[in-house]
Amino acid sequence: MDKNNKVFVAGHKGLVGSAIYNNLKLKGYSNIVVRSHKELDLRDAAATEDFFSKEKPDVVILAAAFVGGIAANLKYRADFIFNNLAIQNNVIGASFRHDVKKLLFLGSTCIYPRDCRQPMSEDELLTSPLEYTNEPYAIAKIAGLKMCESFNLEYGTNYIAVMPTNLYGPNDNFDLEKSHVLPAIMRKIILADALYKDDWVTIRKDLSKRPIEKTDGEASCEDILFILDKYGIRKSESDTQVEIWGTGKPLREFLWSEEMADACIYIMEKIDFKDTYDKNMTDIRNCHINIGTGKEISIKDVACLIKDTIGYKGDIYFNDQKPDGTIRKLTDVSKLHSLGWHHKIEIEQGVKMLFDWYINSLK
Repeated sequence: MDKNNKVFVAGHKGLVGSAIYNNLKLKGYSNIVVRSHKELDLRDAAATEDFFSKEKPDVVILAAAFVGGIAANLKYRADFIFNNLAIQNNVIGASFRHDVKKLLFLGSTCIYPRDCRQPMSEDELLTSPLEYTNEPYAIAKIAGLKMCESFNLEYGTNYIAVMPTNLYGPNDNFDLEKSHVLPAIMRKIILADALYKDDWVTIRKDLSKRPIEKTDGEASCEDILFILDKYGIRKSESDTQVEIWGTGKPLREFLWSEEMADACIYIMEKIDFKDTYDKNMTDIRNCHINIGTGKEISIKDVACLIKDTIGYKGDIYFNDQKPDGTIRKLTDVSKLHSLGWHHKIEIEQGVKMLFDWYINSLK
């Protein structure tokens, strides 16, 4: 990939896609093509084909996906597998038919088995059963990476699949039903802190920016307290409480989204499919690349870090009647390191950066 290429960033408004788009701009790429979901529904095969026929991109970065946290994965199982398979099939298929020179497919480390060896190397894929809570999404992403791998092996294409760890950063999804664990905890604690301080200005600004089930900043105090209580943000006469699903014991790895974008562009500029596997392999498989930090922290410690960063003085309650999900998901990033890329932003710095970004987004 070079700066003269026409680059299509699919999903440019999401957490990863927006970071990749900004990274490309900063690096001097000027021929970037984007479409919002309203302008182009990538689940629509005919519309996707028509777009590729007209635009003829040289490079495709497939960051568009139907994503969410543990609650959303449990509730919308059919939507997660159906929508993601449709997006992947349409974009990868159109890329092949229109001679795209290079493609980057973004998956997730949830592709790995629930009880696989830790840290999770690329070779752990398909070695045992998946975690039940996100099985439909994981199967879709496995299909995507295998599609890239298979096109490369049969047709000589240059499609690379990367599997990022848990990401967080600017433009994250803070929807309390559908967001991932770190942004969900951060927003809950920000709202609980405002409740603790009786700061209704911040609460109403937050809900005006990001309504919860259509409850916005114009709603009555009673309606706001009701919807916050539903999502585990509660106030009593003497204290406030944030409820978090699970025991708090699971360990998670977190990567700042802008660093993920930097890793993606590094791979697109410097790495080809032939660099992703051992040339001595008889069976070429598991050519995807893990992207992460190789470091982990418990959900409880993440919550405490966010609490300390915000300065929240109330209570945090872990509801052990709710599912934990996978207990440990640490990536083996030795392949990524061998290819020349390392992360720089640690979780303590990243949480402070995300908190500052969120507060600024309310202004």
